Amino acid sequence: MADMEDTHFETGDAGASATYPMQCSALRKNGFVMLKSRPCKIVEMSTSKTGKHGHAKVHLVGIDIFSGKKYEDICPSTHNMDVPHVKREDYQLTDIDDGFLVLMSDGGDLREDLKIPEGELGQQLRSEFESGKELLCTVLKSCGEECVIAIKTNTAAEK
Repeated sequence: MADMEDTHFETGDAGASATYPMQCSALRKNGFVMLKSRPCKIVEMSTSKTGKHGHAKVHLVGIDIFSGKKYEDICPSTHNMDVPHVKREDYQLTDIDDGFLVLMSDGGDLREDLKIPEGELGQQLRSEFESGKELLCTVLKSCGEECVIAIKTNTAAEK
């Protein structure tokens, strides 16, 4: 036990899982599910009847919440599937610094680790910020990944 002094821990993680199990039949459209190890939003769901050997199957179609790719899976309705913990937060955009967003939370904490989103959303974000609008960025966080999925004009700032 004397050699414990030189042990160094980088982070103190509580060890909570990024997902939790849920029975296939309990999943719903517009909910979240892990398909091919990616967090997805369910866009289509259908259940087949029980066959000669028992299980009703659930056919799931989901869109990756970060990349927008489409994934499909079929699973017996009695089996469990992993559901990701998805956290949604709004941040106020204070600055854009070298391709990264400077965001402020409701508590006043600043974070500068999120890149400007690709494509149309990124261009819209840049142009609206440059025109002097107060913007709120909606950040989705799941499975150790984060990204801006939507922006809206902060109406509270104008009052």
